[in-house]
Amino acid sequence: MSDLGALSVIFDLDGTLVDSEPNYYEASRQTLAEHGVPGFTWAEHESYVGISTQETVTLWRERYGLRAPVDELLEATNRRYLELARTRTRAYPEMRKFLELLAAEGVPTAVASGSSPEAIEAILAGTGLGAYLRTVVSTDEVPHGKPAPDVFLEAARRLGAHPADCVVLEDAAPGAAAAHAAGMRCIAIPYVAAQADAPGFATAALLLRGGQAEFTAQSAYAWLRATAQPR
Repeated sequence: MSDLGALSVIFDLDGTLVDSEPNYYEASRQTLAEHGVPGFTWAEHESYVGISTQETVTLWRERYGLRAPVDELLEATNRRYLELARTRTRAYPEMRKFLELLAAEGVPTAVASGSSPEAIEAILAGTGLGAYLRTVVSTDEVPHGKPAPDVFLEAARRLGAHPADCVVLEDAAPGAAAAHAAGMRCIAIPYVAAQADAPGFATAALLLRGGQAEFTAQSAYAWLRATAQPR
């Protein structure tokens, strides 16, 4: 029997389980260049980490004065991203080990992501991580994206778990804020280290300021075990 009590673990996908941001950056760079915005930099891209692609392209229209409709920008960016995601997405090795540890203990796990269902499917199939997950939820399937709690609450519902028994792993401040709003504990692993002091991370139960460089499967598992609630 697991010594983790009634625990369920919910993972963000992009920047948490997998390093997909380079693919999002390249898809964004190509789309913006096509619409007359050359020279989109990685530093500019970092400001969009943690929000949905639809929200991102909406902000582009305001920031860069784009005339193309949101739906057109979204379709172009998603199409380019999917092409990259299928073959160029790298799973973080320690996250894969962590999923394996949880699976061995029979801990229910899920992904709750701001990406589209198609993008999530492509990444999980390409990396093989889908084999460890009981359910997957996209922001497209709920009324509101992060920092609203909807996607995490839906993941808990599908797992048959009480929110208080769920721990979320997140790399972005809006996601950490969403976990708190859902009544869940959060292990925060900032993708952008300079954003570790963002207000959204302040409520995290465990904040790894150094991001993935500080995360290990064994230490995360030990933390879960030490803080587990009895069945």
